[in-house]
Amino acid sequence: MFLRSPWGSSYSTKSAAFAVSSWALSLLFFLSTSNLVVAKSAADYYVRSLPGAPDGPLLKMHAGHIEVDEQNNGNLFFWHFQNRHIANRQRTVIWLNGGPGCSSMDGALMEVGPYRLKNDHKLEYNDGSWDEFANLLFVDQPVGTGFSYVNTDSYLHELDEMASQFVTFLENWFEIFPEYEKDDIYLSGESYAGQHIPYIAKAIQKRNKSVAGSDKTKWNLRGLLIGNGWISPAEQYPAYLTYAYDEGLVKEGSRLAKKLDAAQSVCLSKIEAAGAKGLLEIDQCEAVLQDILKGTVDSDGKCYNMYDYRLRDVYPSCGMNWPSDLTDVKPYLRRSDVTEALNINPDKKSGWEECSGAVSSTFRASNSVPAVQLLPELLESGLPILLFSGDKDIICNHIGTEQLIHNMKWSGGTGFEISPGVWAPRHDWTFEDEPAGIYQYARNLTYVLFYNASHMVPYDLPRQSRDMLDRFIKVDIASIGGSPADSRIDGEKLPQTSVGGHPNSTAAEQQEKAKMKQTEWKAYAKSGQAVLVIVIIGVSVWGFFIWRSRRRQWGYQGVYQSGMANRSALDRFHNKRAGDGDIEAGDFDEAELDQLHSPGMEHEHYAVGEDSEDEASSQHRQVSSGTKGAPREKNRNSS
Repeated sequence: MFLRSPWGSSYSTKSAAFAVSSWALSLLFFLSTSNLVVAKSAADYYVRSLPGAPDGPLLKMHAGHIEVDEQNNGNLFFWHFQNRHIANRQRTVIWLNGGPGCSSMDGALMEVGPYRLKNDHKLEYNDGSWDEFANLLFVDQPVGTGFSYVNTDSYLHELDEMASQFVTFLENWFEIFPEYEKDDIYLSGESYAGQHIPYIAKAIQKRNKSVAGSDKTKWNLRGLLIGNGWISPAEQYPAYLTYAYDEGLVKEGSRLAKKLDAAQSVCLSKIEAAGAKGLLEIDQCEAVLQDILKGTVDSDGKCYNMYDYRLRDVYPSCGMNWPSDLTDVKPYLRRSDVTEALNINPDKKSGWEECSGAVSSTFRASNSVPAVQLLPELLESGLPILLFSGDKDIICNHIGTEQLIHNMKWSGGTGFEISPGVWAPRHDWTFEDEPAGIYQYARNLTYVLFYNASHMVPYDLPRQSRDMLDRFIKVDIASIGGSPADSRIDGEKLPQTSVGGHPNSTAAEQQEKAKMKQTEWKAYAKSGQAVLVIVIIGVSVWGFFIWRSRRRQWGYQGVYQSGMANRSALDRFHNKRAGDGDIEAGDFDEAELDQLHSPGMEHEHYAVGEDSEDEASSQHRQVSSGTKGAPREKNRNSS
């Protein structure tokens, strides 16, 4: 609608032109200020308080959303913890849980993060947290996982899409936190993250090549750590039955065993079919695991926990209700004060869920090759990779991991071959005098088997897992305090790390208190020595004047001898008016003592006890300065 001016057409045209110009300027100003509001700084992500945190200073942390897909409202959530100590260099460890579609808050609050939930409202320190010597970055990915979100019609489907989006996340994250961009970067995670991590590593290497010669920073990718990873279905599917036999879960020759052998044959035939080795999921092989779980249900209707067979769960959950910490984690992360503290965007409408069925059912990766095919090239590029396994896990068990290593070819050898027909030895690892597992290494690849550990190794063995991390990232703590753990390979003590206690551990606090008490006693002792010296000097001076006063009363006549060479310091003082007479018998003002000097000698000043006072002062100065991402990550969400 065009509104005419009552003052005539000429004025109306000018007025309209002015109005349009003003409107345009206002719009430009609005847009510019809007951009300023949208462009966030690190301060916008700062976590100022955390409900239920232990007493004492809050760890330095940031959390919130980073946009990765503007068109589809795609945002990834992160939670970052700054390292407690800097060893020989700055490092950032990125942790991802699996699924696909399971939240990395599992890693943050149940595995490698600095806090564990004591109950649904109280946090306590994790004495094996990986943030001791490395910055820790947890990311809920792909979009739609955990606290991350995206339009419901825009979930990802393939691994290369996921990796590309993760690189976008890192670009935007480093723009806000540039102080971490030159850190050594390590990618870590578990279960289906065994697919995510190699793909992200490859995307980072590709990105680094593309920025060569530009003003952009090359990211220092230094290593990968994958725990109980789903990496090579062709080798890991057949290991279900092998593991069940080896661990005595199924008795060979039994009726159940015959049924499982038949199912295994179908699985193997599918794997050998043309193109099947390039698949990440084969239904006939998934059925073998389900048959094992169903066939071993006990009289109470409980089956083996597929993530830790030492435990039982109601059928057909078989581990879906594990670990028990989940009963506290979910309500805690759904609290309004917690989401506010973690800077959760209002656009995130739904509450936190450990695993998203929508993400999992969409992310089929049907056009992606298994990540095992990326590992040889990554290893040959000089990138160290560590694969570790808990020995009580069924779903991504260690036999499958060992088989994929055995079959893999890289750097001129096969598996852990160190020369034709010669294999790298397995080394026994002990941790604080207890058998901890096995180490094996060849050509940039390290394998660690953890004894008595589940699918989530850091959940069961936090301190041992950080010992593994510190050695892999080559932490040098020569100049850092801490109570080192006794970690040995084949009986030989390894370089020390401080996994035995950190500033927030009870043991370290007790040690620190003991040191403070010892320092206090030393300070008291030094102060006592100084006071004793002063008292002795004071008593001596007081006695001297009493003695001199009594001599005056008795009419004592001192005799001055001409020989001065062997006199004491006190003998050097003479009465200038008494000549060679006795200084105590002479009639003079005692204040003139400071002006007395011996004939033929330089004028000197003496103060009784001065050296001792200096010593006491010096002593006083010294004293004063003195999851599978989540536990059901591989196939929990297929239902």
